[in-house]
Amino acid sequence: MPAVNSTNIPKSQNDAWVQRLYVAGQTPKSVTAFANLKKICAEHLANKYRIELIDLLENPQLARGDQIVAIPTLVRNLPMPMRKIIGDLSNTERVLVGLDLRPAAVAKG
Repeated sequence: MPAVNSTNIPKSQNDAWVQRLYVAGQTPKSVTAFANLKKICAEHLANKYRIELIDLLENPQLARGDQIVAIPTLVRNLPMPMRKIIGDLSNTERVLVGLDLRPAAVAKG
């Protein structure tokens, strides 16, 4: 899986969500994470996002910048603050909360 830039917005747009998905080749988890991320972004961010897919098999040095310790890992750089989510992003509710797109459910008790 080559490192690609899946752009849905101009790079200069200030209100854009900039996200990097770190993967290692085309493993089932990596492919699932990318598909899940594209679906979540399309449904919840309209055209205000950019996904950078980074294959650490091809560019292992890029893991250092965002301190990647597990893959797949999603790093949301913008809007601040930076957020990281590890895994295949199949738990949509957890991803939405992790990206601050939906508030965490309040425990009732």
